[in-house]
Amino acid sequence: MTPTDPQAGAVTPPAPEAPAPALPVYRWYHKMCAILFATFCLEVGFFLLCFPWTSYAADFAAFRPGWRAYWDNPFIRGGISGLGVINLYISLIEILRLRRFAKR
Repeated sequence: MTPTDPQAGAVTPPAPEAPAPALPVYRWYHKMCAILFATFCLEVGFFLLCFPWTSYAADFAAFRPGWRAYWDNPFIRGGISGLGVINLYISLIEILRLRRFAKR
């Protein structure tokens, strides 16, 4: 016969809690880069969302006459506008993430 575990019914003491991780220190250039990135994504997003549907897009297609058939395709224009929507989404997320710089 094997002996039973003597500690089977004993209560174990709680493990010591780990110290809380230190909060990161953000400098001014971290904040400025985050603001610039959000602004850049916002501007590129609005441009890509609107530009394919303007009359300037037809003028832009005049530089490469062979590409005009592709550029006038509404699916291509919609795809470019979809990239604009993705950029707007990224800028919205970055704007919401600016809260990480707030003092706690």
